[in-house]
Amino acid sequence: MFAPLRISSGRDELDVAMIHRYLSEQSYWKRGVALETVRKGIEHALCFGGYVADRQVAFARVVTDYTDFAYLRDVFVLPEFQGRGYGRQIVAAVLDDVRLREVGWMLATDDAHALYASFGFEPLATPHKYMRRAAP
Repeated sequence: MFAPLRISSGRDELDVAMIHRYLSEQSYWKRGVALETVRKGIEHALCFGGYVADRQVAFARVVTDYTDFAYLRDVFVLPEFQGRGYGRQIVAAVLDDVRLREVGWMLATDDAHALYASFGFEPLATPHKYMRRAAP
């Protein structure tokens, strides 16, 4: 049996150095990201940490207006803790957060379609209506 995962949205508990290290060195979507960019993203979003004992092992960030829109970003579990259901647990906690229960959700993923589909996410029905402006 694996150790239980405690999930918190307490910003003061987040291990920003670990989050930055994972995103900048191991993620496929933010490799090379600057520490200040990670700090700013955390500051302006609702963030969730997943903890085993006192160690943060998982993270998820939500960009939202708390009214009708939420974008799920930067979801990860440290490699040595993967395969224990912690990713599913943190996503479930995010989607069940009382502050976010009435919003519509968006996300992008290259490799976790099955996980997110199990929570009701599906491909855009009308992708031609959506536009994007990339960051410089």
